Amino acid sequence: MELFINPVIFKLGFFELRWYSLAYIFGFICAGLLAFYLNRFSSEVNILSKTKTESLINYSVIGVILGGRLGYVLFYEPVYFFNNPSQILAVWNGGMSFHGGFLGFLFSVLLFCKIKKHSVWNIFDRAAMCVLPGLFFGRIANFINGELWGKKTDIAFSFIFPASGDLATRHPSQLYEAMLEGFIPFIIFIILLKTTNFFKREGLFSGLFILLYGCARFFVEEFFREPDGVFNFGTIEVSTGQLLSIPMIIRFDIN
Repeated sequence: MELFINPVIFKLGFFELRWYSLAYIFGFICAGLLAFYLNRFSSEVNILSKTKTESLINYSVIGVILGGRLGYVLFYEPVYFFNNPSQILAVWNGGMSFHGGFLGFLFSVLLFCKIKKHSVWNIFDRAAMCVLPGLFFGRIANFINGELWGKKTDIAFSFIFPASGDLATRHPSQLYEAMLEGFIPFIIFIILLKTTNFFKREGLFSGLFILLYGCARFFVEEFFREPDGVFNFGTIEVSTGQLLSIPMIIRFDIN
């Protein structure tokens, strides 16, 4: 079936609300609510006050948005944005890099913990769960925008993405990533929270998140998603997303 969903929910004068923007709004709201919820599983010394939680959200929003956009510009479309610098800030048109957002978030957390004198690993562990709804909503927005489409296929559950430039039916790889990067890890983390002391062992939640995301991203890009740029290492081809995900998997194994 051909996919066409208007990326603009509504427009009022110069203001327009897009599904992509709404995904980020929902993601940050869920992250804030989860940050408060995780206090009940934290030791007394690691409980975040309302003021600290709000401050952390502010730091995170800035870090994720700046890092995600700059990562997309530098990792995926450097030539285009070099020739069209006015488009760098046009985040409403889509184009955010998870790996760039991840690096931006890491920097913002380190800055927050230094200023507020809070445990870095405790914040990373909270973030590992808090970002999962945002990843889910973000991939759904990618699907609605008809971007980051999958490889050609003739399976029943396939779509035509007009922006791909052809009428071939393709995997809805955005939906696969929404499940593997956001929904399923969220269920796993909820189960771990309810049944184990996993969250109280600093670094394990964040390490598991990095492993799960790296594996999910590498798997989807290997079999289902049309790659955004390919690097050739002899006879081996690796997409940009896979190349950026490899250190996430290796880093977890080393630990």
